[in-house]
Amino acid sequence: MLKTPDVLLLLCLVGAADALYKQWIPNTNYENKTNWDKGAVPCGSDIVQFSAQRKVSVFLETAHAVQELRLPVDGEFILYEGAGFYVVSGPDPDCGQGVTAQFNDSDSLQWFDPALWQAAATQDELQRRHFLFSVHEESVPCQYDDVVFKALSSFRVDTSSSQSNIPVKSVSVLGEMFDSRSEFSQYLSSRSGRLQFHGSPAVTVGSPGCGDPSGCECGNSVNRQRICSSVTCASPNCKKPLFPVGHCCEVCGAIITIHYAASFDLQSYRQRIHQLFLAWPQYETIQLGMSKVFKSQRLMGIVPFGSAPEIQVVITDGETGAQSEALAWEILEDACSHGPKLGIAATELQASSGNNQSGGNTGMVVGVVFGVLIMITFIITVVALIHKGVVQMPSMPSVPSLRSFRRKNDTGDLGGSLDHGFNNPMFDDLNMIPDLPGLHGNEINSISITQTGGVYFVNPVYDENETDFNA
Repeated sequence: MLKTPDVLLLLCLVGAADALYKQWIPNTNYENKTNWDKGAVPCGSDIVQFSAQRKVSVFLETAHAVQELRLPVDGEFILYEGAGFYVVSGPDPDCGQGVTAQFNDSDSLQWFDPALWQAAATQDELQRRHFLFSVHEESVPCQYDDVVFKALSSFRVDTSSSQSNIPVKSVSVLGEMFDSRSEFSQYLSSRSGRLQFHGSPAVTVGSPGCGDPSGCECGNSVNRQRICSSVTCASPNCKKPLFPVGHCCEVCGAIITIHYAASFDLQSYRQRIHQLFLAWPQYETIQLGMSKVFKSQRLMGIVPFGSAPEIQVVITDGETGAQSEALAWEILEDACSHGPKLGIAATELQASSGNNQSGGNTGMVVGVVFGVLIMITFIITVVALIHKGVVQMPSMPSVPSLRSFRRKNDTGDLGGSLDHGFNNPMFDDLNMIPDLPGLHGNEINSISITQTGGVYFVNPVYDENETDFNA
């Protein structure tokens, strides 16, 4: 039987397996000076103007004096206790001559703009502003995240997307949390919901949290083009910029790839890294993001054969990456020392300095095993198809034997007589030889051997006795 402290501990562990909290940064609060074109909150001598054609939802926390108030055709003011407007007769001595203050347009704020979100592991860390760094795709709420709009805040967000809906785990608006699809759909159809959320499609809640301790894939890759269109990339100032999975820009720093075992817990490992390393003063400017990604696998580095889950740790310092690489080596040393206990099977390091390392051969072994299995499957399939007659082996050309060459006497390759060279009209055609006495007789030989051992040939055309060698 579990005691009360044990139950509380169990609930904490279950919560640790859930995804992150993503909080919307902009607001449409009246007291926010960035919402005004003059960069200041209007005072008693000012004329306050809201565009007549703009839809607005504005939260007022206190009472405000104005000289004149021009309202939009469609909009709302959400008033905190004691908040409102009052008109000052005459100029306000604390306000000066007075100006016309225009409320800024908020229709251009996009849900898929990663710069407009903050992430934390818990709601308490959101309050303490202990935010987490994420790659661009994961900076936007993922399908298993809890979305938070600040309690004392109004907002207006464009949810335009190519998807049929934008799934999240829950949405908190003005301190009320919605995790039921029907209830949140009813809120979206209300006047406040239509002013706060505009665009198509709608945000839907009720997605289950991430139940895998090793983490879950974000699912925002389908909106990558829309997300990256809102990002402006700076030129990296390092030797070999890195391109993390899910990020829109190259970065200077380091990427650690973790091949994990069944006992790996992403949330626990994230907390370990923050407690052991990021609390050090020398790493105050470091941004570290950790998440599960699916990286394509290639046989021999060429042939794709699927994807495999990995834990990607992105470390960047916004400069040349030297500090990030130093921290990466510290993390690798910790993983090497405590890897089996943490559920880490192997690690790989990519650094913008070009100094890379592989800590373990798990990835190579997996690749080789998949490659061998693919080759064996291919061979078995081909053999089976040949056996069934579906695939026929091509006939090989016959090779002539040496015996056939021996049988060829004077026959050429094309079946004709062999060419013995040019014809000698004197010897090949006897009719052309002059009728010389004794030429064909036995007393004269065509080849004679003298007593001195010399050999000479007789030219039948010229008789040596009749040939005149005189000039």
